[in-house]
Amino acid sequence: VQLQASGGGEVQVGGSLRLSCASSRSIFRATSMGWYRQAPGKQREMVAQISSDSGKAYADVAKGRFTASRDNSENTLSLQMTGLQPEDTAVYYCHIRWGLTPGFWGQGTLVTVSS
Repeated sequence: VQLQASGGGEVQVGGSLRLSCASSRSIFRATSMGWYRQAPGKQREMVAQISSDSGKAYADVAKGRFTASRDNSENTLSLQMTGLQPEDTAVYYCHIRWGLTPGFWGQGTLVTVSS
């Protein structure tokens, strides 16, 4: 399974970006999907998750600003980010799990928010 993340880049404070994660395997029966991020010198943290029944959960830092979505027809997971702040600067990773396996990680896409 390959997960290809894209959409990162540099934006100014208050800007928006949309990240995408294309899966080489159908996500229709994925157990869970999520976006994580890792800022320099910090541990990787969960940003948003979508469960098998499409329920969504967001980290407090993402609530009201980020929206995760899935497109089963395109086998794609997306993260719409608005109101970006410098503290959102990080490498963003997608993760998809099928069944009880550990799942797979995308390669990461860098988001830089400049003031």
